[in-house]
Amino acid sequence: MTTLNIRIEKNIKDKANKTLSSLGLDMSTAVKIFLNQVITENGLPFIPTKNIANLKNRWDKQADYALNYSKSYKTGKAALADLL
Repeated sequence: MTTLNIRIEKNIKDKANKTLSSLGLDMSTAVKIFLNQVITENGLPFIPTKNIANLKNRWDKQADYALNYSKSYKTGKAALADLL
């Protein structure tokens, strides 16, 4: 295990802590999740952008693909049975 120190503006840290807390996470756990996703994705686990139209377009494409090509289930029990 090692320690990671970063410098960040206080207001960003405070806002992030508030959001993470609402998700039941602390900052350390969130950073661990992020870094593991960087490894899994072999890059950033998201595409940084402030362009709302691009974000919506990307989301719409992913949702459309999921609706058209994903397996669906009539009940949660059926979905769980397929996992086991």
